[in-house]
Amino acid sequence: MVGESISFWSLIIQADWLVKLVMLLLLAASIWSWAIILRRINQWREEKRRTKLFERRFWSGGNLHDLYRDTKKIKGTHAGMSNLFVSGFKAFLRMKDSQQISANAILDDVQRSLRVALQRETERLDQGLAFLATVGSVSPYIGLFGTVWGIMRAFKSLGGVQQATLAMVAPGISEALIATAMGLFAAIPAVIAYNRFTAQNDVLLNHYENFQEEFVSIVHRQLHQPQHNTVAPQPQQSKLA
Repeated sequence: MVGESISFWSLIIQADWLVKLVMLLLLAASIWSWAIILRRINQWREEKRRTKLFERRFWSGGNLHDLYRDTKKIKGTHAGMSNLFVSGFKAFLRMKDSQQISANAILDDVQRSLRVALQRETERLDQGLAFLATVGSVSPYIGLFGTVWGIMRAFKSLGGVQQATLAMVAPGISEALIATAMGLFAAIPAVIAYNRFTAQNDVLLNHYENFQEEFVSIVHRQLHQPQHNTVAPQPQQSKLA
């Protein structure tokens, strides 16, 4: 009977309304964090797959006009490296046939388009990370608030008692400590995931920046060697692990 009275679920049910509100808030934050974590895991795998497939064709030595046309036809793949390529090559095609625009001006416009596309990719990859950081830093304090409130309530109930025993305060303190446990339960995965996804983003963005420099070099060679009518990079190997 005693074990039933201090079971986990009975402690939650008997908790003060404010402690229950704290627990509910932490539970919602944990569920939303795990939804972001699972989505980002799938996104990372898909990002690596698409990047490797695009790089394999980009560095195969084929004509980039064909790659640009084929990439634009496939909807839903304009993300990551392919988005950088489409943005940069579109700027190149838009200005290269103009006789009044210098090669340096064309190159500047291509670089500007690539920077804008890279910034969009950075914002896309950072989606959800701010929430994980907030949950990781705030959840322990929210849980601690619920614990302090519950302990205060437990000791306040002993005000009119002549002789206090451990059995009288144990349920109240136990239900209060559940809030701290839930705060840690929400915070620890969020912190680990935030650090992991931030590191993955750095790897991808560094890879995109290297591709951006390589693409600018290809455009530079094309603009200063107009006798070549086709744009074809030299074959290379993907550096994305």
